[in-house]
Amino acid sequence: MTDEQERVQPSGVWATAVGVARVRALETERVDALFRDPLAQAFATAGGLWPSSPPPADEAARRRRLAVSFSIVIRTKFLDDLLRQASASGVRQVVLLGAGMDSRAFRMDWPEGTRLFEVDTSAPLDFKASVLRQERAVARCERITVAADLREDWPAALAAAGHDPAAATVWIAEGLLIYLPEDAVELLLARISAQSAAGSRMGLTLGSRGVIERFGADAVPGSAASMWVSEMPDDPVRWLAGHGWEADSHTLRERAAAYGRPVSTPAQREEQPGGLVSAVRR
Repeated sequence: MTDEQERVQPSGVWATAVGVARVRALETERVDALFRDPLAQAFATAGGLWPSSPPPADEAARRRRLAVSFSIVIRTKFLDDLLRQASASGVRQVVLLGAGMDSRAFRMDWPEGTRLFEVDTSAPLDFKASVLRQERAVARCERITVAADLREDWPAALAAAGHDPAAATVWIAEGLLIYLPEDAVELLLARISAQSAAGSRMGLTLGSRGVIERFGADAVPGSAASMWVSEMPDDPVRWLAGHGWEADSHTLRERAAAYGRPVSTPAQREEQPGGLVSAVRR
């Protein structure tokens, strides 16, 4: 039986990872791409979202899709840069929480000795593995998959896979926290903090204030926005300080301008603390 025949098709929250891959594949085709992800198209194809996905039903839905796609591109670049900075500082452990179709182990250059852990449930990891075999993809660092539900005791599974909490780690939670209720977000952060030595780094993407009202109110059942439940705290820097992290927050608009991809429309409301967060464990 071939990988294609064995492959379980995406469903539920993890299906959104295939949608993210489609966005990354489209960005990769641009002449002025902010990053290139050679595996993204293969993930999107395997998930039935390439070469195209059904067009939005109306203009408002089209604008929402464009806005979400834009945010995925900017956050990907933001976290790529954060990972490079962490590597340059000497961090050699990377943990991707809710890794989905992330291909950073394959597309980025890593210093010798880097160990990258991908934590997710078994269904997306198995789907991903079948695509990687099909593409004969070779990781550029030591890549370790950890099948664990982030609502359960994932730190134990991560430790069993070889993660060393005494060594600095860079943690990435990209497009994840918005799908978790507030108590689950707090528990996740507490667990990250307990496994983080001094000098550890963290990159988070948080749902901006009001995003659920703007995007989720009339979201199509089963779409990503229909599953959003958690927005960022009013002051993410102060929130993270309470967990022992020194953080900086950035708005999407601010980072987009810095990357030469400015938002053309004026802000609809006063700029609030941003949902792109970098942090250091002191």
